[in-house]
Amino acid sequence: MSSTLTRRELLQCVGAAGLVAAGCSDDPAPPVVDAAVADAAADSGAVPDVGFDAGKVTVDAGVDAGVDAGRDVPRGDAETRSGTVFLHGVASGDPLADAVILWTRVTPPAGVSGDVMVTWEASRSVDFAAIAAMGTFTTNAARDYTVKVDASGLTAGATYYYRFRANGMTSPIGRTRTTATGALDRARLAVVSCSSLAHGYFHTYRALSRRLDLDAVVHLGDYIYEYGNDQYGNVRQYDPATEIVSLSDYRRRHAHYKRDADLRAAHQQHPFITIWDDHEFADNTWEGGAENHKPMSEGAWAARKAAAEQAYFEWMPIREQSDRRIYRRIQFGSLIDLVLLDTRVWGRQMQTMGMSPPFRDPARTLLGAAQEQWFLEQITTSRATWKLVGQQVMMGQLPQFLNTDAWDGYPAARARFFSLLRTMRINDVVVLTGDIHTSWAMDLTETPTDAATYDPMTGRGSLAVEFVTPAVTSPGFPPGIVTNTAATLLARNTYMKYFDLVRRGFIILDATPTRLQGAFFHYEHGATFVPDAVTEAFSGAWSTVPGRNHLERDSMAATPRPDPAAAAPAEVA
Repeated sequence: MSSTLTRRELLQCVGAAGLVAAGCSDDPAPPVVDAAVADAAADSGAVPDVGFDAGKVTVDAGVDAGVDAGRDVPRGDAETRSGTVFLHGVASGDPLADAVILWTRVTPPAGVSGDVMVTWEASRSVDFAAIAAMGTFTTNAARDYTVKVDASGLTAGATYYYRFRANGMTSPIGRTRTTATGALDRARLAVVSCSSLAHGYFHTYRALSRRLDLDAVVHLGDYIYEYGNDQYGNVRQYDPATEIVSLSDYRRRHAHYKRDADLRAAHQQHPFITIWDDHEFADNTWEGGAENHKPMSEGAWAARKAAAEQAYFEWMPIREQSDRRIYRRIQFGSLIDLVLLDTRVWGRQMQTMGMSPPFRDPARTLLGAAQEQWFLEQITTSRATWKLVGQQVMMGQLPQFLNTDAWDGYPAARARFFSLLRTMRINDVVVLTGDIHTSWAMDLTETPTDAATYDPMTGRGSLAVEFVTPAVTSPGFPPGIVTNTAATLLARNTYMKYFDLVRRGFIILDATPTRLQGAFFHYEHGATFVPDAVTEAFSGAWSTVPGRNHLERDSMAATPRPDPAAAAPAEVA
């Protein structure tokens, strides 16, 4: 086994760290669903047993792709409910103290084209007894009939309900929240990433729709996947059925995702704060291309990248900037500065596959010069209690491996960030990461295995902490190869306080002026293969206190806020 691994390879095989590799390849085989037992599994509510052999996944029992009650994911807009024009639900995002993005999409009747006038309104009450803001928006085919409004003039730290009207129809009611200003005693954020529809059902999104005390959902990328049917997972089927390359393809894939009832429910109840990762474009994207892009058969990368960007901005509730960048900052009073980065496409140089000189080139960049300067300025000038960094790829070191797709592959860029924290004595930075389909909580230090410079018991030498969120559905390690390895890995790498390499789920981040906690919630392996509702389980929580830059284990997750604002009414099936 080479000591240099791509991210995909890292997810498939582990060697010297104590995990026994079960065979490595560039692309793991998708689960093979046995239709003969699918109906029985669905009827009984059983979770399929999963066996693994030589890195290939076989599902012995599962469910057929298609439609099931309450989780309808039709193949396209032709399958519409009579008279319905808001098939893709409603969403909100990028909350500010006085504004929030409101989103929907109008499905025009068959054969109808041209402009559609959409009205919108927002209210502090779910019955819309008093209208706080309202307006109109004209959409058309040029923007795929999506609607995106920057509703302003709102009250800080308040819950709002919103709705749209078009063609005599009214959308579902959405629920959103502005950020607070000044001193803030508490904030609660959900952190998610990596939702491969082909690998199962979105139980995480449904669970988050029921956690009404959240301020926002932070989605760290891989919101959609670009693959065609049976290329990477086959629990559910995609529209379009082939790999997405053109603008039409990317639009259809976003539309397909937003026909999922669980995803719509999460968007309906909470504002989302999103960044893209690679699969919104193609696997292992960098500034000038992607591992999963073949120019000879798929055309110029610039055209594909532009198509993916356009569809993303049309279909996501993200506040657009004039230069199309997604790095930005969102503040939650004086408690949190959430600094969002693009470690994927803005300025990333191509991933190196070996230990050649470019690997340690001081000029080598993950963010690009302009974004890196902006990032360091945001961290330096922040006066918030907690400085959160929402980004895509793992920052903490993996000493036994070299994951060239993560910050490990750009050591000079990481060293510049760590040096800033150390020399400027900047404390209370919390890195939030997605991408790798596994769960981690760790101290961040320049020399994690050097006892002279880092003490894992006290945190001496630690510069920040990192939480890596599990995937919504995307696969991690097969469970059979991680038995009895956690203790070995943690013993060898004491800056790693926790990891789970198998289960799907999410993180609830709970911040107060005196403590920030990340609590992990998981589903048992195989749960995402079945559509039947399953309940997440608390797996563990770790927290840091101001000035320590060090994680310690908590006995329980922070309790939810009492008496959150009422839910928006559920969509009518």
